[in-house]
Amino acid sequence: MPASLAPVQAAAAYRSVQAQAGGAEGAGGFGETLRRAAKGAVEIGHAADAASTQALLGQGSVTDVVLAVSRAEMALQTAVTLRDKVVSAYQDVMRMPI
Repeated sequence: MPASLAPVQAAAAYRSVQAQAGGAEGAGGFGETLRRAAKGAVEIGHAADAASTQALLGQGSVTDVVLAVSRAEMALQTAVTLRDKVVSAYQDVMRMPI
């Protein structure tokens, strides 16, 4: 499991979110984009839970569960990497001399 998000992956994710939002100007800027990305990650997690539940009830396929859980894992890894980068940037700013 990679511990960090490659710049190409981050740029692709950013472009995807911007395309869905129609641009940062009309979408509320960076904060709103972050909010939408977090909401999307939560929705992906809920979809994985639902797929798992369906499979346990005998109404879903194992393939669907594996795909949904893989998507949820990738979303979680992306969120953790983003959080680590934000914390690191904050610490760098706090260490700057005044």
